[in-house]
Amino acid sequence: MSLPPPIVLSFAASDPSGGAGIQADILTLAGMGCHPLTVLTAVTVQDTTGVEDIFVMDAEWVTDQARTVLQDMPVQAFKIGMLGSVEIISAIAEIISDYPDIPLVLDPVLASGRGDTFANEEVIAAMREMLFPQATIVTPNSMEARRIALDDEDDPEILDLKQSADRLLQWGCGYVLIKGAHENTPEVINVLYDASGMVRSDAWPRLPGSFHGSGCTLSSAIAASLAHGMSITDSVYEAQDFTWHTLKGGFRPGMGQYIPDRFFWIESENPEEETGDAGY
Repeated sequence: MSLPPPIVLSFAASDPSGGAGIQADILTLAGMGCHPLTVLTAVTVQDTTGVEDIFVMDAEWVTDQARTVLQDMPVQAFKIGMLGSVEIISAIAEIISDYPDIPLVLDPVLASGRGDTFANEEVIAAMREMLFPQATIVTPNSMEARRIALDDEDDPEILDLKQSADRLLQWGCGYVLIKGAHENTPEVINVLYDASGMVRSDAWPRLPGSFHGSGCTLSSAIAASLAHGMSITDSVYEAQDFTWHTLKGGFRPGMGQYIPDRFFWIESENPEEETGDAGY
């Protein structure tokens, strides 16, 4: 019998298309040599074109799911995706407060790739208050970073990404990785910040098309790298590299967005084919 691989617990919603959410986390964590544990926060009705409906789990069910597996298996990292309600945020915050030494990757999912809203202002405020102070790293895209950082007096057209990162860090997280796929730049530029300023900036070739689940892939890949014992800066780079290759090898199974291939490396002996891919 062999020793278990690093174990990562993900809190996220189910996506029946297999592109994003808990399914994306499972595939990514497995693809990076980890054993995934999963706690469902919501069940969605969606496909690769968008989200039709969401059923948010009762917070007690979230607690029971997590406590049960945590009493049975030790975890090396936590990853949080779509949350669904203030009550669920409170429940998760209480759970992870019992494990202060375990790294936490928070992906503040506010909307789907099509723009379907997942979080109102109350949910965002609860996330800032209860989860940011416990997060090792928060991984918003540029639109999410601006929305979370925004206050009533701000002009969103003026608030830049460095200012957004500074505000997010003030709520207590260790690092902020702002993803630049939504910015009008030739390359996708992702920037990691901590309280001292910019830690690293990585530029990736911008791929054509639109993807479903790229953000989930990146945040889960960071959690997997941390679970393997890598430093935060190395984990961020390793996760970006993994995610970019999943996009480069992505596929379009339905009528909507492309889906990252989290097992691209299995087919590495096959000739690479260009696909309609996207940055993240």
